[in-house]
Amino acid sequence: MADRDDVCILLPTFNEAETIKSVVSGFREQGFDNILVIDGGSTDGTQDRAESAGAQVVEQSGSGKGQAVREAVTRHIEQPYVLMADGDETYRPDEADRLLEPLLSGQADHVIGNRFADMRPGAMTKLNQVGNRIINSAFETIHGRDLTDILSGYRAFTRQSFQRSSLTASGFGIETEMAVECVKHNISTAVVPITYQPRPDESDTNLRPFRDGATIILTLYQMAKTNNPLFYFGSVGLGSTVVGFLLGAYVAYDWVVNSISHEVIAVVGSFAILLGIQLLMFGVLSDMLVAVNREQTRRLEDIAVQLTHESHSQPADVFDDQQVSGAEGIEDSDTETEPAVSPHQSDE
Repeated sequence: MADRDDVCILLPTFNEAETIKSVVSGFREQGFDNILVIDGGSTDGTQDRAESAGAQVVEQSGSGKGQAVREAVTRHIEQPYVLMADGDETYRPDEADRLLEPLLSGQADHVIGNRFADMRPGAMTKLNQVGNRIINSAFETIHGRDLTDILSGYRAFTRQSFQRSSLTASGFGIETEMAVECVKHNISTAVVPITYQPRPDESDTNLRPFRDGATIILTLYQMAKTNNPLFYFGSVGLGSTVVGFLLGAYVAYDWVVNSISHEVIAVVGSFAILLGIQLLMFGVLSDMLVAVNREQTRRLEDIAVQLTHESHSQPADVFDDQQVSGAEGIEDSDTETEPAVSPHQSDE
């Protein structure tokens, strides 16, 4: 089984000077030496305090948590396992093994810490709790999986599974994208209970509930285009069809009751109905294509894994014997097929 040397603690930060030192020290006390703090250009001394606590500090080239995570994993982390947390003391370093155990035992490639399992008083406002519930319900409806807490910032994953994902979010939508990509690429995912603590009074949050919540909902819907096209196109098509029928009902009612015709509204309603039906049909066809593509991708991945196992299970001396026998065969064939030169030919 892998050990702590194979794990990198990833801490994306921005102006977390009040808490980052204790967070880094907490993970070091748990035996983690590979701690990477990727900072978004803090101006309060976050980088100096993280470095003094023993972490490797890198300033990201762009901005936003999503960009920081992508840059850290693809450019700066070499360990096969990554444990990601926030630098605000809301997550407990002594619970790191809960998230790592499914990874190190091979049970999962991505692990999410469920904050709702043990949420301490004051850790999350009522508004944020309602928003989280709505977003998790929307995720389950759109993408067909219940991962309990897709917005959790305390999670662990293999670097290989991260590289399989197509992540583009720059801000707090990165957790949502990672959850969607796990479903999309059939990455084995586990959910474990964790403790979620309130931020210290002197530490300010970087989260903007309404703006970031709207961004996350939009990200969920946009990613349904390739993961659940029936919902993506079908929802718009159904809405357009309903609007068309409502307009048609109004036109019919006003014409029958008041003998007033609405030609323009009737045309708009008819167009809305036709557009809605076409979108519904397109959604069904797209969903069939996605299902076929998933099945083909799964088969290719199974073949790749099988070939990898076979190449690793074949002893090295078998290859050596094959190479030696092959070389002897070549020498023998050269000896046997070499033409004899007669003395008459040499005289000529």
